[in-house]
Amino acid sequence: MKKGIHPENYRPVVFKDFSVDFAWLGMSTANTKETIKWEDGNEYPLIKLEISNASHPFFTGKMKFVDTAGRIEKFNKKYAKK
Repeated sequence: MKKGIHPENYRPVVFKDFSVDFAWLGMSTANTKETIKWEDGNEYPLIKLEISNASHPFFTGKMKFVDTAGRIEKFNKKYAKK
């Protein structure tokens, strides 16, 4: 990589699509507090995804319902009092 053009915290991270249980190792500057043990035995930061190329209808050719509405309602119900 060329010096001085990338952020300092550019590091390997594991991206995991929990809707289809698919994960891959990539590079990112995204912040996360969670880690996961990868196939090579090392521990990497974990970025959780709801949708990726493994679950998106454009790439899979199949429609799949992702329950984000239920999560929003649960959030609103939890924090409605505040």
